[in-house]
Amino acid sequence: MPATPCINAIATATPPHDVHPAFIEWAARRLTDRTERRLFDRMVARAQIEHRWSVLAPGSGGGTQTDPGGFYDALAWPGTADRMTVYAREAPALAERAVAGLGSLDGVTHLILASCTGFVAPGIDQILARRLGLSDRVERTLIGFMGCYAAVSALRTAYHIVRSQPDAKALVVSVELSSLHLQASDDLKSLLSMLLFADGAAAAIVSAQPSGLAIKAPFSLALPGSDDLITWDIGDTGFAMQLSGKVPERITGALADRETRARLTGGGAVDSWAVHAGGRSILDAVEQALDLPEDALQPSRNVLNRYGNMSSATLLFVLHDILRRRPSLQAGVAMAFGPGMAVEGFRYAQAA
Repeated sequence: MPATPCINAIATATPPHDVHPAFIEWAARRLTDRTERRLFDRMVARAQIEHRWSVLAPGSGGGTQTDPGGFYDALAWPGTADRMTVYAREAPALAERAVAGLGSLDGVTHLILASCTGFVAPGIDQILARRLGLSDRVERTLIGFMGCYAAVSALRTAYHIVRSQPDAKALVVSVELSSLHLQASDDLKSLLSMLLFADGAAAAIVSAQPSGLAIKAPFSLALPGSDDLITWDIGDTGFAMQLSGKVPERITGALADRETRARLTGGGAVDSWAVHAGGRSILDAVEQALDLPEDALQPSRNVLNRYGNMSSATLLFVLHDILRRRPSLQAGVAMAFGPGMAVEGFRYAQAA
């Protein structure tokens, strides 16, 4: 019988700079139309986000990141190369902080790293492995540019490794620096998309040791006719995210379908939900479509409130919140939505 892969432990890390209030002030100044400004203010109030953290330090003289001397100084808006230079420096450091929370790495055989907000070669996986002092025999996998569901792909990769190699011990890491991709836009939709995103890193150990959360059954589902709802384009000034306002409606429609719901849940009762905190409207859509109790998505809402949307790292933050509460659960569902548009996830339960 194949081994049952389990998420034995999760640790998280965020940078020290809270950019949420500064972004709101900056974005509001860019909206000269009164109607758009009122709508923006209303959406800020509804977002249920209190903090978003960034690796970018404020400008000189105590200003913000968009003031003179800041990374986004209007007189010298950074290009993609400048942003990738910061990514190459800061992403490994933040990932290392997350891994440090796991304790001993003895016996790690595989490193699986997900990151969608930057590119560098040698890759973050190699840089991190060297910093952590991992054996040069550790097998590395780098998962990039899959967006918010990349952590699911990383955990799913660990799942298949442990099932085929019961003595394997996989270190799964997600690190995202979304704040490196602020755009000098005056478009309301773009500003509302940027209102959500933040930096963060999370790390997990996946092995056959029966502790933590057992990964039961991964699933993957592409939603036809939705390719243009979530896009992530590389430009001369970083990566430009386009997040359509139709995403919640598309999620509601998909999850309302009985066949789709059965594929996600296995057709049985679910007593724990780990949903990617992509934004309040997305969580509301999931709650409505699945007719969930008001507190069912509280772990996701807590993460959204404290950290914002950290792209792929977000789901690991939600699972960390669930794991540290050590609940008695029989059947959980973890899922995230991203480019495609697709739903990626897995069922889980308390490890035996």
